[in-house]
Amino acid sequence: MKKLLTLITVAALSSISLIAQNKDTKKADKLFSRYEFVDAAEAYKKLVDDGKGDGYVYAQLAESYYNVFNTQEAETWYAKALETSDEPEMIFKYSQMLKANGKYEESNTQMAKFAQMRPSDDRAIAYKENPDYLPKILDKEKKFNVQNLGFNTQYADFGGTLKNDKLYITSARNTSRKTYGWNEEPFLDIYELSKNEDGSYQAATLVEDDVNTRYHEGVVSFSPDGNTMYFSRESFFEREYEKDSITKVRYSLLQLFKATKSGSTWGNVEGFSINSKNYSIKNPSVSSDGKTLYFASDMPGGYGLFDIYKASINDNGSLGAPENLGQRVNTSGQEMFPFVSSKDILYFSSNGHLGLGNLDVFFAKIVDGKMGPVRNIGVPINSSADDFAFNLDEETGEGFVSSNRDGGLGGDDIYGIKKLQPLFDVLVAGTVVDAETDQPINAATVTLYDDQGNKVLSKVTDSDGTVDFMIETGKEAELEIVMDGYESQKLRIPASENEEEQVTIMLNPIEVIVSPEEIILNPIFFEYDKSNITAQAAFELDKLVQIMKKYPEMVINATSHTDSRGSASYNERLSDRRAKTTVQYVISKGIDKTRISGMGKGENEPKVDCGSNCSEEEHQLNRRSEFLIVSGGPQDQ
Repeated sequence: MKKLLTLITVAALSSISLIAQNKDTKKADKLFSRYEFVDAAEAYKKLVDDGKGDGYVYAQLAESYYNVFNTQEAETWYAKALETSDEPEMIFKYSQMLKANGKYEESNTQMAKFAQMRPSDDRAIAYKENPDYLPKILDKEKKFNVQNLGFNTQYADFGGTLKNDKLYITSARNTSRKTYGWNEEPFLDIYELSKNEDGSYQAATLVEDDVNTRYHEGVVSFSPDGNTMYFSRESFFEREYEKDSITKVRYSLLQLFKATKSGSTWGNVEGFSINSKNYSIKNPSVSSDGKTLYFASDMPGGYGLFDIYKASINDNGSLGAPENLGQRVNTSGQEMFPFVSSKDILYFSSNGHLGLGNLDVFFAKIVDGKMGPVRNIGVPINSSADDFAFNLDEETGEGFVSSNRDGGLGGDDIYGIKKLQPLFDVLVAGTVVDAETDQPINAATVTLYDDQGNKVLSKVTDSDGTVDFMIETGKEAELEIVMDGYESQKLRIPASENEEEQVTIMLNPIEVIVSPEEIILNPIFFEYDKSNITAQAAFELDKLVQIMKKYPEMVINATSHTDSRGSASYNERLSDRRAKTTVQYVISKGIDKTRISGMGKGENEPKVDCGSNCSEEEHQLNRRSEFLIVSGGPQDQ
């Protein structure tokens, strides 16, 4: 996979101290500029052995090892280079290598230094907002099983796209190809493996026809019918490259192509109009409905080295204008390998968001075309190494992830994954309907409260009466629904481990709480020995306010009653205070004071005449507020 990180820019790789180049470093520098990092590292190391090491040589050694993910050597030489340098990007990379080697406290020390030097960098901002992020990721409950697959080789193997019982991977196992100077492995090709009934795979075979070339091909994605393959390819094949006038080194890009299937063969390979000789496009991923293509690119106008974009797939097979997914997803680092599942969840890899290693897998829910919060998927999908090319069948919970973590067979290996439990906070998908007609209610206000009763967020239903919220897995929540002309409702959402809970809220027209003689509300609760209006009481009294606004001639007498516990005089005083407070609340909502009066009845007019032998249920029935219609009711209109 490091091969495909290429084609970033040499300047980004070697800009640390170019002024220190000299005739001694000329050979090593040329190898480095040609991306031949293995040989470059040997050449720089020989300079050190010959006593010609300096800050520049140490930095170039570190960069060479960084680019082939030799984390131990990169850590060593970054530390040496930083003895005489305080270059912020070098400090950031040193932090990444420490983290990759499991030295989390030391990594955080370097990140704190980087954040102080580059306070406006979004990587620094993310770190300062959550400096203790590593334990939070490591302590997450395990949500996947991960297993190295038997078809991996000693070479780079990555990707994993299953289509029509065939698994498509990208691999450097083709030893008949020329080797690539970056890491001395053969160029990458696309392979396919047939899946057996027992879930195992047959031997990998090279995808023939016009797809593979003698240059790099990357990961693939397919149209829903499986007849169109999207993939990236190195631009050398198209004879498009830049040539350094001094070193004569040719620099290629990655471009996007599609091939169509005819019978059992792939052909008619075509490039897209969004390809350019000025930037790369790679890692294509088709949405489940086949209408959108997601990809990574370093095209101008992005936020970092590589950003994730999307483009519509037109009916004629062409692509619409690329659209950047925005700063919630993209950072000043690299975001790559997008995959959007059938549940509209974007999975991608990044070294810009806070993670365990260099590239970690992250995910975000797409709701109404907008990205939800980005979350780290946690261990064991992520490790202290590079983890990328995540792909998941949401129905079976099975998929693939690629990694160069310790214990693999080659540089990059493909791992099979099995989802054990939901990833997300619970998506509450609500629909508000009229209880009498069953028709959706547009523009109802729905407010989410957490399990502590705190207001979280309010939304308005759309024309289909729907509204979505995210709540924390395993925590209760409550929805409050308010709409003019309807009785307001509250709905408790039980604690859930599911990814989605669908709820239907039925609102009754407001008239259902109006009888010829009174307004029937749910019990108005007050705190013990208190008369102030609580949130629950306000919710019920707002229904009364709505009724009185609908019937502007209505006059109400509010009475407050207690149970028979306590002295009669105490109960009469308490109920009178509560009645008067109730009246004041209604007046505060815009009802003229001449239209409502209040009186405390104490224990004098029990609903249930049970004397001194009342049950708790009977006491509760006697503790009540009543709202009697004096005049101006619906029958008088």
